[in-house]
Amino acid sequence: MKIALINENSQAAKNCIVDTALRKVTEPMGHEVFNYGMYTAEDDAQLTYVQNGILAAILLNSGAADFVVTGCGTGMGSMLALNSFPGVICGHAQDPVDAFTFAQINAGNALSIPYAKGFGWAAELNLEYIFGQLFGQEMGQGYPKERAAIMAKNRVILNEVREVTHRDMVSILKELDQDLLKGAIGGENFKEYFYANATNDAIKDAVKAVIGE
Repeated sequence: MKIALINENSQAAKNCIVDTALRKVTEPMGHEVFNYGMYTAEDDAQLTYVQNGILAAILLNSGAADFVVTGCGTGMGSMLALNSFPGVICGHAQDPVDAFTFAQINAGNALSIPYAKGFGWAAELNLEYIFGQLFGQEMGQGYPKERAAIMAKNRVILNEVREVTHRDMVSILKELDQDLLKGAIGGENFKEYFYANATNDAIKDAVKAVIGE
C-alpha cells in the first residue's frame, strides 16, 4: 500500500513526529510512506486544511496513493475538506479505537487526526497505536463480526450515492481556483512522488497543465 502523509500549516511542526510513527508501524508491514509535507512551519509551500483535501483527492484519484493520513488542529477541517471530493472516504480518529472501527466498519481510504487536541505526553505512542489499529489487519471485516455483511452493503450504497452527488476529478481540477490548486501541489517533493506513482493519465495530464508542463 502507498500511504501519503499530508500536514497543514498550523500543525506542520509535528510532521516529523507523525512521519516517524507512521513509518515505524507500517514499513515492517510492507507499506510505503510518501511524506508530502508540510515538513516545517517555515516551508515555502504553505498548505491549509482545504488544500489538504485538494491534494489528497488528487493523490487518491490518480492512483499515486492508496491511503492518505492527514489532520489539522481538531482534525475536523481536514476531514470535511477531504470528504468534499469524489473517490475519498475520510474518517476521524483521536485514539486507536476510532481508527480500528473506521477501518473495519467504513473501510475508507483516508484518516484525519487532531494534532492539537490531546497531543501531549506519549503522543507518539498514541499515533503508533492508531496506525497499528488502522493498518494492522485487512480493512472492512466488520465490527461486530455478525454485522459485517450489512456494513459491507451500506458501504456499497454510500459509494453509489456519492457517484451521483460528486463530479469527476478532472472537471473539478479545471474549475477550482487555480492559485488555490497550485498551492496544494506546490510542495517540494510533490512532482517526484506524484509522477512516479500516479496511474490515471487524465489526472496526470490535468496536473501537468496546472503546473505548466
